[in-house]
Amino acid sequence: MSKLSSIANIDGFYYLPRIDKKILKKYSEDIIVLSGGLSGEISSKILNQGEEKAEESLAWWKDTFGSDFYLEIQRHNQENEDYIIPIIKEFSSKYDIKIIATNNTFYTTKTEANAHDILLCVREGEKQSVPIGKGRGFRYGLPNQEYWYKSKDEMFELFKDIPESIYNISEIIDKIEPFELAREVLLPDFKIPKKFIQKNDFDNQKGQNLYLRHLTLEGVKSKYKEIDKDLKERIDFELDVISKTGYPGYFLIVQDFISAARNMGVSVGPGRGSAAGSVVAYALGITSIDPIKYNLLFERFLNPDRVSLPDIDIDFDDEGRNKVIEYVVDKYGSQQVAQIITYGRMAAKSSIRDTGRVLDLSLSEVDRISKLVPNMKLGDIFSKKEIDLKSQLRTDEFSRVNELKKLYNSKDLSAQTLKQASLLEGSLRNTGIHACGVIITPSDISEFVPITKAKDSDFYVTQFDNSVVEDAGLLKMDFLGLKTSNNY
Repeated sequence: MSKLSSIANIDGFYYLPRIDKKILKKYSEDIIVLSGGLSGEISSKILNQGEEKAEESLAWWKDTFGSDFYLEIQRHNQENEDYIIPIIKEFSSKYDIKIIATNNTFYTTKTEANAHDILLCVREGEKQSVPIGKGRGFRYGLPNQEYWYKSKDEMFELFKDIPESIYNISEIIDKIEPFELAREVLLPDFKIPKKFIQKNDFDNQKGQNLYLRHLTLEGVKSKYKEIDKDLKERIDFELDVISKTGYPGYFLIVQDFISAARNMGVSVGPGRGSAAGSVVAYALGITSIDPIKYNLLFERFLNPDRVSLPDIDIDFDDEGRNKVIEYVVDKYGSQQVAQIITYGRMAAKSSIRDTGRVLDLSLSEVDRISKLVPNMKLGDIFSKKEIDLKSQLRTDEFSRVNELKKLYNSKDLSAQTLKQASLLEGSLRNTGIHACGVIITPSDISEFVPITKAKDSDFYVTQFDNSVVEDAGLLKMDFLGLKTSNNY
């Protein structure tokens, strides 16, 4: 699925992500497919080209996915459903393909239908007063309000004449295997010089540890006038912890692109955070602060009793940051490097402004309402008890909130705006690119997480945000671009 989503968003994108049957067939293993509703290929061909053409399409799907292909029926109170469903039932019997009842779900409860329509208008830049339809003078929208998350009882009632379409769902559930995205950290393979490669070192750990020790000792010689007993013990201790935790490759990767940055004339910051406590990092040139001189603790950076991937934030000058990323792409391959997507959500004031524009509330009134909102979620403002609000807000804020609540409880367009905005608050509004995060993977990144392309980036971008990417065990490097670094 990750590979298919990546292909659809990169190679197949045309207004919307797309994949063709050739690609589907290539990645068909272990995928369960439903035939779709009225706009699915089979139903669409029944309506527009006849049953014979629809059966030709059905044959391809069954041949490709076998018993993992199911015929799908839906009841959203739309025209043509009563015509399509009997034909789908005939196909089910004729070709021995099980039938499944589904419901397109675009919002959680029936009461959210209007809020969802407003959200569609926000996306399309339209007023809600524009009629739904196709062509000039119309806007995109759903045909009715039947697209909420229907309960088990509601679905049984809706398909009581075709009960097997509900019972068959359990078969799909039984087929789905438990899956966790979370995994151990996956480091890209760092190529070491031949003389450090060890026999039967299948994961390259022995060789990487030897090479890391070599680079560390070379760096220590240039950083310290004398390597006394305490310094040697500190170096051995750090290298031993790094070896036991399995992260020699991490240090080699970081020192490599920092060294490359300096060779390209890119300004590199002195280091920040707990990484400054590592003699190894100092010797490798990752940091510029002597941890021995300032009595800094290595354990704050990498604790042998609490194993987790080290976190080294690196500052580059703003103009040179992209050069470093390009170097990483050249070294590991464009298919193994990606930036991280961010998802912007509608906050209280932005949801009011967006909703007000869609409902055609005057700009002056939208502005007035927005100024009444304190630094608090609309949902909290309209659900919390007065005593709680009073304890959490300043006197002037509490006064404005009372005015806001009066508006909310009225029956004019301002009230409607507030009610719908409170439902939309927290909805996804836009996407962006993480300010500094870069992912490097052991092989094609789409084998681990789906990727896409961003308008304002020449690099691939993950479809998962930062929290999911890190849970997936992918190596995230923070390449911070600072204008002040230009002055180092």
